[in-house]
Amino acid sequence: MFPAQITFTMPALGIAAVLDILAVAVLIYQLLQIVRGTRAAHILAGIVAVATIYQIAVFAHLEALRSLLSSLAPYSAIAIIVLFQSEIRRTLARLGRRRLLGGYQRPESTDEILLALSVMSRDKVGALIVLERDIGLRTFIESGVRLDAQISRDLLLSIFHSGTALHDGAVIIQKERISAAACFLPLSVNPLVSSKMGTRHRAGIGITEETDCLALIVSEETGSISIAAFGNLERNVTIERVDTRIYSHFGAKRHDSPATGPMAPLNAPSETTVRTRE
Repeated sequence: MFPAQITFTMPALGIAAVLDILAVAVLIYQLLQIVRGTRAAHILAGIVAVATIYQIAVFAHLEALRSLLSSLAPYSAIAIIVLFQSEIRRTLARLGRRRLLGGYQRPESTDEILLALSVMSRDKVGALIVLERDIGLRTFIESGVRLDAQISRDLLLSIFHSGTALHDGAVIIQKERISAAACFLPLSVNPLVSSKMGTRHRAGIGITEETDCLALIVSEETGSISIAAFGNLERNVTIERVDTRIYSHFGAKRHDSPATGPMAPLNAPSETTVRTRE
C-alpha cells in the first residue's frame, strides 16, 4: 500500500484577508520606524534573537535550553513595558496628533516671531521657542516662569537677552500667547543625535520627540537658525524657510507676509537636515 498523500489547501484569499494582512504589515512597519535608530532597536534585536534560539531549541529537542527560555516567557511582557516605556509613551502621544476633522491654523503672531528670530540670528543671541500644536505642553510650562503675555518681537528679544533671568531656557507659545519662559525641556537621548550639539539643540529635538510641537532654535555661537519637528532637526535655515515650515506644520495655506517679503535670507542657502527618527 502506498502511504496516504498529504494535501495542503490554501484558504481563500478574500478582501477581509487582504485587509488583515495589510493592517499587520502597516503595524510592523510603524513599529520598525519607531525603534529605528534608537536604543530600543538593539533591545528588539535581542528579543528576536532569544525567540529564534527558543525555536531552534524546540526543533533540536534541547529540553534544558527550552525549559530555561520558557520559564522566562511570563516575565517578558513586563520587561518589554519597562524597556520600551519611552517609546510606548511617545507612540501613544502621537496617535492623536492629527485631527480627523479640520486642520490647524497658522499662529497669527508668526510675523512677530520671525522678526525676533531675524534680530537674534543677526546678533547671535541664543534662543529656543516652542510652538504648541495639538499635544499639550502644560507639564513643561509648569517647569518655567508663567507669563501669559501677548507675543511681540520686543518681548521675545527681552526674554532671550543675555544676562536676563529668563534667557536660559525655552519659551513656550500656547494659543497665541507666551505661556511661560525659562522652561526646562527633555533632552534627546537618540544615539543618532550628534554629541557635538549643544543643550539647546538637544532640548529642541527632545521636546519634538515626545509631542507634535515645533521648536525654533537660534545658535548662540553661529547665529544660525534650526527647526525641530517630530524628532528631526533641520539646520541652517532662512527666515523664509522658517515661515514655510510653520505654515506646513500647522496645515495652513501659504500667503506672503510682511516678515518674509522685504527681509533677505540670514543664513547660507544650503540646508542640512539631521534625520533622527520618524
